[in-house]
Amino acid sequence: MSAKGRVLVVDDEANARAALSEILREEGYQTETAADGFKALGKLEEFAPDVVLTDLKMPGLDGLSFMDKARAATPGAAFVVMTAFGTISSAVDAVKRGADDYLTKPLNPDELTVVVARAMAKARLMQETQRLRERLRERNAFSHIISADPKMQEVLDLVAQVGPTRASVLITGESGTGKELIAEAIHLASPRAKISLVRLHCAALAESLLESELFGHERGAFTGALARREGRFKAADGGTLFLDEVSEIPQGTQVKLLRFLQERSFERVGGNDTQKVDVRIIAATNRDLASEIQKGAFREDLYYRLNVVAVELPPLRERRGDIGPLAAFFLKRYAVENGRTIDQFSDEALDRLFRYRWPGNVRELENVVERAVVLCDAARIEVRHLPATLAPEQSQIAATPQIPGATLAELERFAIMRTLEACSGSTSKAAMVLGISSRKIQYKLHEYVSEGRS
Repeated sequence: MSAKGRVLVVDDEANARAALSEILREEGYQTETAADGFKALGKLEEFAPDVVLTDLKMPGLDGLSFMDKARAATPGAAFVVMTAFGTISSAVDAVKRGADDYLTKPLNPDELTVVVARAMAKARLMQETQRLRERLRERNAFSHIISADPKMQEVLDLVAQVGPTRASVLITGESGTGKELIAEAIHLASPRAKISLVRLHCAALAESLLESELFGHERGAFTGALARREGRFKAADGGTLFLDEVSEIPQGTQVKLLRFLQERSFERVGGNDTQKVDVRIIAATNRDLASEIQKGAFREDLYYRLNVVAVELPPLRERRGDIGPLAAFFLKRYAVENGRTIDQFSDEALDRLFRYRWPGNVRELENVVERAVVLCDAARIEVRHLPATLAPEQSQIAATPQIPGATLAELERFAIMRTLEACSGSTSKAAMVLGISSRKIQYKLHEYVSEGRS
């Protein structure tokens, strides 16, 4: 590929196309040609031009119509239009319609190279700006997610990969693990981020009301339908629709949702006019949909349509490296909200948080920290400010598996390494969890490295 860039030449005159292409190749550009606007549209995706040089007067699809369609397909390309000397006003109109520059026929080779070089520089600038916006969007997509645990980082890596695509996503996980936050991150990492993420909690509505919320309704469709109403699909046109607790959708509505996923169309409740919208679906559930399918409560074909990409959120007890960062985040938030000057947990309180299994996941941790801030009468959160249900004897970290024939030293190494992993490598936190000194953990790690076993 030429370092100077790619130029697509669109002109219905064969001799003009060949001459323009030859001049530009001699200048170091990679070129491709098309005899009319329709043929040019077919070459945009494969050739991916940086600059499009197009005649205005062409049979079939003229230059202006071609430019309008091509701009949507290649937002990072610059467009230069060509017109006869006597119709410069057409070129001025083209510039008003979005062309970046124009040339008059017969073309001057020197002027051609100057204008194309200027358009190429503009295209490079637009492309770099677009790349920076993409990076900023991806970074902002995760700004509301607090995580340090390797398991959660794997989830976020998957979100970053799937975000820019059109694929439907099914997010699964226990209640309180943050499924809605992940849905928001996927949306923010996509080109649809400029359109609002539209949310619907499917378990909160009866079947008749759910259909109306999703698809809208016509006046008189049911009692109380006094006027036409657009649904969530229409509101999400061009953006993303998040269906929370999708397992609660009744069978009748599942059929209509499946039809939308297959055909991208629907009718309002009580209506016959087919509506078409461009909506990406992200669904979430805390249930095992495979079991729901076996029970006949959820359609298998709908499951496969929703589950193009599966994102499974691990419970908090399996990503203990997130407990500390999340607790600190919630402490700061609720201290500010309640006008308190509290900036840390005592070692004993932090140890209690690490040892608890968190059946309610992140939502439960947030509730516990908020309660502790409200009850705190000191400069830091103490154990006495935490609920009694967090007592160690009721909430131990998952027991070390029994390994027949394992030595005491092997079990000790297993406990230290697993606890360090859960604490994101923090020896001080791991020491608190294990009830030993940080120095002992550091000594053991040095020993493992010396033995080549770490």
